[in-house]
Amino acid sequence: MVNGVPISGTSVGAVPGPQGRGRGRGKRGLTALALGGLLLVVTACGGGGDSADKSAPGEKGGTKDAAAVRNAASVAVVTVAPKDGSKSVATTGVLKVSADKGKLTSVVVKDDKGNVVEGKTTPNGADWEPTQHLAGSTKYKVHAIAKDADGRESAKDTTFTTLVPQNTFIGQYTPENGSTVGVGMPVSINFSRGITEPDAVEKAITVTAEPSVPVEGHWFGNDRLDFRPERYWAAGTKVTVKLNLDGVEGRPGVYGEQAKTFSFTIGRSQVSTVDAKAHTMKVVRDGKQIKNIPITAGAPSTTTYNGQMVMSEKYEVTRMNGATVGFGGEYDIKDVPHAIRLSTSGTFVHGNYWASSGTFGSANVSHGCVGLRDLRGGGKNGTPSAWFFNESIIGDVVIVKNSKDKQIAPDNGLNGWNMSWAEWTK
Repeated sequence: MVNGVPISGTSVGAVPGPQGRGRGRGKRGLTALALGGLLLVVTACGGGGDSADKSAPGEKGGTKDAAAVRNAASVAVVTVAPKDGSKSVATTGVLKVSADKGKLTSVVVKDDKGNVVEGKTTPNGADWEPTQHLAGSTKYKVHAIAKDADGRESAKDTTFTTLVPQNTFIGQYTPENGSTVGVGMPVSINFSRGITEPDAVEKAITVTAEPSVPVEGHWFGNDRLDFRPERYWAAGTKVTVKLNLDGVEGRPGVYGEQAKTFSFTIGRSQVSTVDAKAHTMKVVRDGKQIKNIPITAGAPSTTTYNGQMVMSEKYEVTRMNGATVGFGGEYDIKDVPHAIRLSTSGTFVHGNYWASSGTFGSANVSHGCVGLRDLRGGGKNGTPSAWFFNESIIGDVVIVKNSKDKQIAPDNGLNGWNMSWAEWTK
């Protein structure tokens, strides 16, 4: 007993070990020490739970070991190809970022204008590659981060510059940026060099529509690529085209040099149907017939093509020389009024002032064009030809039927509508 307080043998002999059981008994030992200072040795054994070596969850060893792990350098190693400072790097097939003993958590590749190169990381986090080609003559910066199994980060920063193309190609396109066109207008791109890598070139071009509609491309030979939907565009549609051709290797050693976006709008719907047998042309706008015009089509020896044709050019007055389209010296008219081109080979809807007025609606006398009554000199002269010219826009459709000729070839003008969707997309 110390100062009247009994010392329990149980309190001394039953003090638990350093796992922390029986902390309450340790506290009673501390109380006894405070009262008499006689239990110094006992409390050193009984209260040891708070001073034990504890390990953080998921870590081996004590706090000192955990801190050592956190402060150690990451074992993850980031590798970037091409090497830092590389010059004349190919625009495809070279750039790759990899992580060893860790996983990639961030890869950012930008050109010297701040444009980001899109890419994809493999599911296991080991590799990253771009999903697009790079531009030529461009400096790129790479910033990549990987984490090891303990969450420690390792980073890599590199720069490289792509090759300077010695041979290039461009795409000349129609319609013009900002234009309003008819429902039949395709996007047509003619390349300045023959393309031997069509998939790479087509992948670099995107055509989107608002309201949305699937748009697919079709190659005519190796130097022309057209895009269209399955059916004519809906009136009011806005179409946007992105030519991301800079750096695309279109043929061995020949690279694209365009990075351009343009757009156009589809105006009202106008489709005109020429019946070569009946000698008429019915003009339908937004689903309603607004005019029935007497016409003359191709003569029996020079018939007019059948099929769907898209207006590609308009001339108030133009010269038509038979020698330029295989008819020798049969005609050379220097002032044909109100001419609208329907084919590359020379099919037009145009004014005709040299035939008698009774010809229109009763006979076919042309060299394959569709003729409408007109006056010499053109202008707003009140004739059917002047009316049709003024009411038409590039991209409107003219359909010819009941002519004793074949269907026009889909690449003869902007006339891919003469292919089925299955043919167009295969």
